[in-house]
Amino acid sequence: MFEEHDTATARPLWLVTEAGLESWLQTQDPATRAWLASMRFTAERHQVAVVPAADGSMRMAVLGLGKLQDLESLEPFHVAGAPGRLPPGAWRIETPLLAPAATAAAIGWAYGSYRFERYRKPPSAEKPLAALVPPQLAEMLQVRRVSAALAMARDLVNTPACDLTPQRLAEQALEMATRCGAHGHVVAGDALREGYPAIHAVGRAAESAPRLVDFHWGDPGAPRVTLVGKGVCFDSGGLDIKAAPGMLLMKKDMGGAACVLALARLVMESSLPVRLRVLVPAVENAISGGAYRPGDVIATRKGLTVEIGNTDAEGRLVLCDALAAADVEKPDLLVDLATLTGAARVALGPELPALFGSRAETVEALVRHGRELGDPLWPMPLWDGYEDEFASRVGDINNVSASPLAGSIIAGLFLRRFVTEARDWLHIDLYAWNGKDRPGRPIGAEPQAVRALYALLVERYG
Repeated sequence: MFEEHDTATARPLWLVTEAGLESWLQTQDPATRAWLASMRFTAERHQVAVVPAADGSMRMAVLGLGKLQDLESLEPFHVAGAPGRLPPGAWRIETPLLAPAATAAAIGWAYGSYRFERYRKPPSAEKPLAALVPPQLAEMLQVRRVSAALAMARDLVNTPACDLTPQRLAEQALEMATRCGAHGHVVAGDALREGYPAIHAVGRAAESAPRLVDFHWGDPGAPRVTLVGKGVCFDSGGLDIKAAPGMLLMKKDMGGAACVLALARLVMESSLPVRLRVLVPAVENAISGGAYRPGDVIATRKGLTVEIGNTDAEGRLVLCDALAAADVEKPDLLVDLATLTGAARVALGPELPALFGSRAETVEALVRHGRELGDPLWPMPLWDGYEDEFASRVGDINNVSASPLAGSIIAGLFLRRFVTEARDWLHIDLYAWNGKDRPGRPIGAEPQAVRALYALLVERYG
């Protein structure tokens, strides 16, 4: 990934935009210009051209950045494809970059170097990845922290549910927390009935009992930041069972928990001056004789009763108990992340997490950080007019709406019922998966909103 080579021995790599190609070519010798012309190099995004020396050996390479307006706007994913497309060996970025762009390039290189090969033998002829000499001005300590946190989240999401059970997710969460100096505990199985009845109801049918992970870190007198992540390790849909195609990716239904743990790791490893609390309800929504049923009325930690209109709307049920536990502490900022609704994907697709919040200025700040870092989010309204959509005749509320419309908004409004004391609340409905192969971004886990949220926390509390 990164090599501490003597910069002089590493081959140079130039980063060139489409708009800047002609002016850059004027700085090169005629042989280089002729070679790139013969290769039809246009600086299209992710396009790579290797330029030979007179003796046929590799002299340098050029990476296209496409329609990027200026190098100050460089994002990690502009560079993520380079490790797999360049010839093996050590490379150095020759293009002068300011510190933020140099840091983004290094994060992108690390992201593109990730491989999930736990369950396969790599082909013997597989090409090794290119390595990067750390760019000048890059904040490499932060690069390594961010890269390790994102890789951890990707490993969790990519791991199949046969191995990442609720028990194992809870164990890994506490192992990471302990390494970072946090203190926590797990409430498991029937012990959840008393304080977390909704989490228990959703997870009780599974062989691996439901759990709530709860850990704290930092100075108790510092501003309180609480993170809640949906940890549904597999979602069959329950008795309202999903069709087979809808179950294929349900190992990723704990993507919110994975992203929360990555963010928590960044906060702790960088010693951000906050009082951090992390809550992860870890369950499997399974089917057995003990499964909760459509028409059941279940209790919640908040005291509200919920009529079950559909057992496949389980994420909001496990989140509502965790949010209620977090809310009583009146945190300065409460954030939940969840792979919650298909409606958010219909509205925004897989690349734009839906963002809801109680304070417009916080939502706007997070959107700004996401735009600057290439970790985008899209603001959505908590429209009060839809509050009556989950009314119930037998309970305080229903877990689903009678209407098929505005599903992600209605899910957000449902969760808002359980957040009444927090000073500031953000709800992020994300996908956590890349469904198509792209340079440096293979099909598989895609941590979303982690970098943008971390930047928001640094801006507010750092």
